[in-house]
Amino acid sequence: MSRSHSETYARSSSDPAGFWLEAAAGIDWDTVPETAIDDSAAPIYRWYPDGMLNICHNALDRHVQAGRGDATALAYDSAMLGIRHSYSYAELLHEVATFAEVLAARGIGKGNRVLIYLPMIPQAVIAMLACARIGAVHSVVFGGFAPKELAARIDDATPAAIITATGGMEPARRVEYLPAVATALDLATHRVPDVIVGHRDGFTHATADFADTDTTWLDWDALVATAVPAAAVPVRSTDPLYVLYTSGTTGSPKGVVRDTGSYAVAMNWSMENIYGVGAGDTMFTASDVGWVVGHSYIVYGPLIAEATTVLYEGKPVGTPDAGAFWRIIEDHKVDVLFTAPTALRAIRKADPEAELLADHVISTLRALFVAGERLDPDAFTWAGEKLGVPVIDNWWQTETGWPIAANPLGLEPLPIKPGSPTVPVPGFRVAILDGFGTPVPAGTEGNIGIELPLPPGTLCTLWGNDERFISTYLEQFPGYYATGDSGYLDHDGYLFVMGRTDDVINVSGHRISTGALEQVLSSHRHVAECAVIGLADALTGQRPSGYVVLKSGAQISEEELRAELVAMVRDQIGPVADFREVRVVEALPKTRSGKILRKTMREIADGRPYVVPSTIEDPAVVEALLPFLRPGA
Repeated sequence: MSRSHSETYARSSSDPAGFWLEAAAGIDWDTVPETAIDDSAAPIYRWYPDGMLNICHNALDRHVQAGRGDATALAYDSAMLGIRHSYSYAELLHEVATFAEVLAARGIGKGNRVLIYLPMIPQAVIAMLACARIGAVHSVVFGGFAPKELAARIDDATPAAIITATGGMEPARRVEYLPAVATALDLATHRVPDVIVGHRDGFTHATADFADTDTTWLDWDALVATAVPAAAVPVRSTDPLYVLYTSGTTGSPKGVVRDTGSYAVAMNWSMENIYGVGAGDTMFTASDVGWVVGHSYIVYGPLIAEATTVLYEGKPVGTPDAGAFWRIIEDHKVDVLFTAPTALRAIRKADPEAELLADHVISTLRALFVAGERLDPDAFTWAGEKLGVPVIDNWWQTETGWPIAANPLGLEPLPIKPGSPTVPVPGFRVAILDGFGTPVPAGTEGNIGIELPLPPGTLCTLWGNDERFISTYLEQFPGYYATGDSGYLDHDGYLFVMGRTDDVINVSGHRISTGALEQVLSSHRHVAECAVIGLADALTGQRPSGYVVLKSGAQISEEELRAELVAMVRDQIGPVADFREVRVVEALPKTRSGKILRKTMREIADGRPYVVPSTIEDPAVVEALLPFLRPGA
């Protein structure tokens, strides 16, 4: 009989210590924790402070020791190269333990950071788990980021090594990684001793090309050839497992710190109770290991749960067509698919009637989970009708590490309301707050807050900066974590997330700081000031749109300016920003204190009702902007 969500949620709220100590029993501990939570440094809380474990052991060794070494752990599928290769749990353990010894032989151990800059290839998973095996802290940077962004992360994390490959694959081109890494090393002030490079055929550059730099460039295969497997090293539950960077509104990246023990517990609990995935099941998470979804539900979650995880190097469309996901489901007998609304919209755009679905047998599929940005009702309805399985929206953040709200497939599936990720997950005590931090009645929109302490698996701080962690997330509403999103809880307890309350926009599931984009635009020789806002987009969720005021006497056409600014953003932020729109305007609407009214601009551009604040410096500026923000207005 399924457990009731309401009963489970009530218990997690009334006795969180007892609830999460019981959940911890699903993990192998070297020292079993007796204390659930340490609140001595509140509002910073730490889970299982007296526990010790190794998360790599929980993801690999214990399954092999239990006799499941022959089961498939990782199924690599490259649509780019036509390569498929599966690793059993025993094979993946050998690869991970061997590379862990490679790192240990370079002097890397507990607490050292390792930056991973890899495409979607098995070495990415192996490197992450190898770091965890020896207590090193990994920081994965998505391969699409530009050298400047990579350099910022190098300087913040100060890694002892970088692990990369000769390049990554895009549908129409190969992307050389080594020049980007070399440039980032030149830009960074922190010196990285070692760069370990995995060789891939067809790329121009090799480690020898950079031998004259201060960094030692090493070949992955050569190092592995002489290494022997390393044992798993127990670490404290509160020791950091990884640092994952997310955009900050100032343009300075925030290093979200995930600890080891509570993350292991959260992954184990969420796989069973939210996703309904266990031993022998196959999960295909169409994300990238550079994002939080990839960390949690390509790597750690499925492997801790003894499932098979699919590592897909490809796109939802174009590799070769809009039937790519259906082919993966058929070939790997996928039980649960997890993707972003952007992918669904791209597939629907290319194949509106899902005609390519008829070419594949997807009878193993039980559910489709969707997260990354708001799941619009049209995409929800289309996917449900075409696939014939429950479409389950879930809402969370890089900071939380796992869903804040979801329909708990493994507990008690609830009726679905389009536009809602359903209900708060046990452990997340969600409240809707007014501007003073007071809870508002059901049905009233406000700031989405989560009552402290946050459950296991969420961020414990920001890398090297407890003060910024507190000021960014905990000071605005004392006693609550501020999500930065607005929304409401309806009378049935369903959560509706309406949008961001800050100036970070969501482009195809990637959070991009408008401040970082504006910093690039404002550095152009002809730009006096600028604003970037996120506009609603049917395909990507949001798209960045830039509005610039030129310096007096600037001699440049709008088309030429647009081309230069787009190139600058691509070079300094990366192609993930998908920045293509630039409008030249006479002035930007501002308050008397000089704050640009981005929210008002977004409302106008999206065709929503708007109210010009009484603090505006010049109301005429808004009228002058209408043709640019809303053509035809």
